[in-house]
Amino acid sequence: MNQPIETKVRLVTAAALFDGHDAAINIMRRILQSKGAEIIHLGHNRSVADIVECAIEEDVQGIAITSYQGGHVEFFKYMKDLLVENGCGHIKIFGGGGGTILPSEIEELHNYGITRIYSPDDGRRMGLEGMIQDVIDKSKAVLQEDIPKQKQNGNGGKYALDEWKDIISIARKITAAENGESLSFENIKGSQSISDQNPLPGGRGDVASPVLGITGTGGAGKSSVTDEIVRRFLNNYTDKTIAVISVDPSKKKTGGALLGDRIRMNSISSPRAYMRSLATRESDKALSQYVAEALEICKEAGFDLIILESAGVGQSDASILEHCDVSLYVMTPEYGAPSQLEKINMLDYADIICLNKFDKAGALDALHDVRKQYKRNYGLWDAKDEELPVVGTIAAQFNDAGVNNLFDKLIKVIAAKTGNDFGSHEAFAKSGGMDGSIIPPKRVRYLAEISETIAEYDLWVKEQSALATQLYQIEGVLKSVTTANTIEELAKIKNNIEENLTPSNKKLLDNWSTVLESYKQDFYEFKVRDKIIKQPLTFSSLSGTKIAKVILPKYKDWGDILTWQLQENVPGEFPFTAGVFPLKRDGEDPTRMFAGEGGPERTNRRFHYVSVGQPAKRLSTAFDSVTLYGEDPAHRPDIYGKVGNSGVSIATVDDAKKLYSGFDLCDPKTSVSMTINGPAPMLLAFFMNAAIDQMCEKYIIENNLREEVNKIIEAKFNIENLPKYIGSNGQAVTPALGNFAGILPEGNDGLGLRLLGLSGSDVLPADVYASIKAKALSSVRGTVQADILKEDQAQNTCIFSTEFALKLMGDVQEYFISNKIQNFYSVSISGYHIAEAGANPITQLAFTLSNGFTFVEYYLSRGMKIDDFAPNLSFFFSNGMDPEYAVIGRVARRIWAKAMKFKYKGNDRSQKLKYHIQTSGRSLHAQEIDFNDIRTTLQALYAIYDNCNSLHTNAYDEAITTPTEESVRRAMAIQLIINRELGTAKNENPNQGSFLVEEMTDLVEQAVLAEFERITERGGVLGAMERMYQRNKIQEESLYYETLKHTGELPIVGVNTFLNKNGSPTVLPVEVIRSTTEEKELQITMLDAFKERHIEKSAAILLKLQEVAIANGNLFEELMETVKHCSLGEITNALYSVGGQYRRNM
Repeated sequence: MNQPIETKVRLVTAAALFDGHDAAINIMRRILQSKGAEIIHLGHNRSVADIVECAIEEDVQGIAITSYQGGHVEFFKYMKDLLVENGCGHIKIFGGGGGTILPSEIEELHNYGITRIYSPDDGRRMGLEGMIQDVIDKSKAVLQEDIPKQKQNGNGGKYALDEWKDIISIARKITAAENGESLSFENIKGSQSISDQNPLPGGRGDVASPVLGITGTGGAGKSSVTDEIVRRFLNNYTDKTIAVISVDPSKKKTGGALLGDRIRMNSISSPRAYMRSLATRESDKALSQYVAEALEICKEAGFDLIILESAGVGQSDASILEHCDVSLYVMTPEYGAPSQLEKINMLDYADIICLNKFDKAGALDALHDVRKQYKRNYGLWDAKDEELPVVGTIAAQFNDAGVNNLFDKLIKVIAAKTGNDFGSHEAFAKSGGMDGSIIPPKRVRYLAEISETIAEYDLWVKEQSALATQLYQIEGVLKSVTTANTIEELAKIKNNIEENLTPSNKKLLDNWSTVLESYKQDFYEFKVRDKIIKQPLTFSSLSGTKIAKVILPKYKDWGDILTWQLQENVPGEFPFTAGVFPLKRDGEDPTRMFAGEGGPERTNRRFHYVSVGQPAKRLSTAFDSVTLYGEDPAHRPDIYGKVGNSGVSIATVDDAKKLYSGFDLCDPKTSVSMTINGPAPMLLAFFMNAAIDQMCEKYIIENNLREEVNKIIEAKFNIENLPKYIGSNGQAVTPALGNFAGILPEGNDGLGLRLLGLSGSDVLPADVYASIKAKALSSVRGTVQADILKEDQAQNTCIFSTEFALKLMGDVQEYFISNKIQNFYSVSISGYHIAEAGANPITQLAFTLSNGFTFVEYYLSRGMKIDDFAPNLSFFFSNGMDPEYAVIGRVARRIWAKAMKFKYKGNDRSQKLKYHIQTSGRSLHAQEIDFNDIRTTLQALYAIYDNCNSLHTNAYDEAITTPTEESVRRAMAIQLIINRELGTAKNENPNQGSFLVEEMTDLVEQAVLAEFERITERGGVLGAMERMYQRNKIQEESLYYETLKHTGELPIVGVNTFLNKNGSPTVLPVEVIRSTTEEKELQITMLDAFKERHIEKSAAILLKLQEVAIANGNLFEELMETVKHCSLGEITNALYSVGGQYRRNM
């Protein structure tokens, strides 16, 4: 009889549904592992059902969740309810969410049965490791409790979570085996069945369940291959069940383990699938010593197929063969020299060999070598290559043809070897995506090439400047000598030097005096898109001092002058270090008006409130996390709680029309920024349709077509069923006699509300509508974030597979080119979220620029021309307190300009990097929140002095709540005061001429280029992402910052130093901004009404969208029509089936 052993603490860690802030929980789970716990990490955006299913199947003692995006009360209560309903109320629940979870909410959750919600004050008192130890100690307490081991049917006699098998009994029997309890397996191979001794509901007794063993090298993509096999099995055999037993190694030093396969599995959230993760528990093998028991338990449960996935193995390991009926060996093309294949034992025994990551360079050679080795091993000298069981796959690619081929071969081998014939299946569905690699293999060195190009330019500048200095010196000597011979000799030297000075540099030197003179004038004239702009070059102080807006250096040495022009130059001139425009626009501060809360009407009121009296309307939109993940609002608690919290709820094109109503979206003084990524194409289509229909409204009014159009509307639609804008009094606002009946916010004239519920195409002739559409698209200004690369690296609001998300981005850009959309940015390449996840300023800048150049390479590979798309790219940075933030824009502009001009041969407009700055959210602290405005002011000063193109100043109370009207006004006032009152800010190149700024610029530029080299060594941005390079670096830097903050080595006033007499505890907000029940219900009601109005068309329109994807057509062009009839959630889920869902990683 086995001796009972110490039971391990097993925990599930995850970020809540629609929450991408997973850097913190990743750090937490690492520390938990270091303390000996076995962690099943699920990553970001996990529903309560996902987490509870995992907790039950994995038989854990605790669940640890991070929840930053609101809706936490509903989320945690729902989790507790679901655990209790399904017989697992003993599982402890832990959570945290910074200052967003209020003390009163923490108390409410504790009273409800949540084990512990940790607050910022807990963190200060206990420290990170103290909180982690508390989680482990409280989870250990479960071990002493009387957890029932008998059959648990869960809800109403059904199996837990309506699964096809009794997952509670299965999970507890596996745990019992791991804990050394005897399950009497001695006679398992004989006549006596285990079901006679340990009956499991749903078991088939004497019918064998075939075991497919999947093994291979670490990092070969076994989990992804397994996930794709499971998905195909469940989709094709709808009456079959499957179990997955996955093994990961324990750490010998700590005893902890990262059970990391489940995070990669999108397919197992099915009532017909069961998954259990096992740790090797110091057995020094690729398999746990309890694998045999786990497999027998699954066999007795009667699963139709069992998959056993081993930990990564070495060349000699073939231990999986003892436990499986059919074996699959997964490897990659990167195995070294062909002679290494002779050492791999599994090539002698595997029934099928999968060469995964087949998009890597050298894949075809690898396939040839593996096939040749297979022939040697089996003596199959005459066999045809295509008949061999060696398959090339790209499991990371949705619906990969190679994986389809692999699945077919596996099913046939299982049938041949075990007699389990699952039967034929329908042809695999086609999918949309891209042909070939995202970045062609021959272009993976693009970042290194950019570094080399810039290094060559900088060396050339030094050489040319040295020649210019020599010329200046000779010129000075010539003025002081009189000897003819000396003059002749000097003239020869001067001629030789001048021959080596390029004509362009001679011109720069010759014209320098003209440049100086031009900036001494009262006005400066320059051209922007064929429009002449004339602006004053000076301003006067109250004391009457006349100060230039742009001040040029007083250098005399021609070398210094040339260096300055080639590396700095005046604003608006290459390399645009000081700014991309000669002067800032009159009457348009870079201020962004931020809003996002509740439903569209509430956010619309906030937009009008903060923009009243402002000459330019620069709207910055935050969306709730339901929208961020491309879903529709719903009553399910973990969705319901998040509707309209931490952002605005937008589910349909009608919502977008209400959101931006009263702002002329085609006016050049209106600019809209939308902070959204995964579903960015859909929200962008909402916005574009809202802009088009606004222009249709204006056309109808200007051409006196109201009466005619009203008759068309009355004939086609039921007026009563059309949506309405709900005023602040809760009453509908309706068009009446050319005006509106009801309460609209001050400044909202109702533009955008007259065609609410329909499209201009419904009421205007096709040719008229097409003309208006073209004009509107060419007029709109703004940006949509859409940067999917930084989401994968940092924030994680990815929803589609990476390649499909990039295809969507490319489709948007191609649509922009085809429709001459020049004033709207198709992507905002963001470093803000990289910084918020913990990266330092150099890493933020390097990763952001490298992502930008990756988009450039991808768009070029699709056949787009650099000057057609580069002007549609914009950037978005965070500003913190570090010294590097003083030059982040200068360095970004300089690197981009040099690369665009000399590497990509882009024109002047392509060379200009435009960027938005948002002050650091990470430097907003929940203690002494009034001090946050001081930090924000200093960061805003950095940004304004650095000539950013637009600026968002965070509200001081964002550390604890959605900002209030009062805090938003204060935040806007910060930059308005700097721009309009601070005298030195009226100068537009204050950084130029500073020794510190020049030194920092050079240091940061070199550091960024060095990071480019490191990324190149890892296969470019996408190769580095595959290795988790960016995520690991960001998290390491985050932990470093948090450690210094906790120890006090990094002083933060009001947080760890200069505390008040009460110790500066977390501040409670005076006003808590949450969406109301009425707003949530209204959004769901409006959504249901929208779906009802379009019920006859939506299915066919979604099918057409899928067909466009399969045909590799332009999806955004189709989305512009789809959004007229389908909601955000409907579109997202339709695209999943042709583009694939994002596969999470560590």
